[in-house]
Amino acid sequence: MSLHADFIVKENVLLVRLEGELDHHEASRLREAWQQELANNNVGHVIVNLEKLTFMDSSGLGVMLGRYKEVQASGSEMVICSISPEVRRLFDLSGMFKIVKLVDNETFALEMLGVAS
Repeated sequence: MSLHADFIVKENVLLVRLEGELDHHEASRLREAWQQELANNNVGHVIVNLEKLTFMDSSGLGVMLGRYKEVQASGSEMVICSISPEVRRLFDLSGMFKIVKLVDNETFALEMLGVAS
């Protein structure tokens, strides 16, 4: 299965919904698309919804960490929500949740960032 990424802009937030498998084959394509979305839209914060992401490897973590650093450098926040147990385990093992916030769902993440859903 491949990766499907939806990018939605809500006010000043880029909502990234990932579905499928994020592995080394898909990582560079996602990185390029995500950077393009950040460049083309006047957004600050990023919410990453991983509810339908069934697999991620270390190259996927690299994409997440890279976008986190870009968002942080601009003074904004990146929030992860709706993570599957399989993907959560990888995030836990990597220590990503020591730097990136995890919330239960997209609605809560939007409210936290001041956007009415």
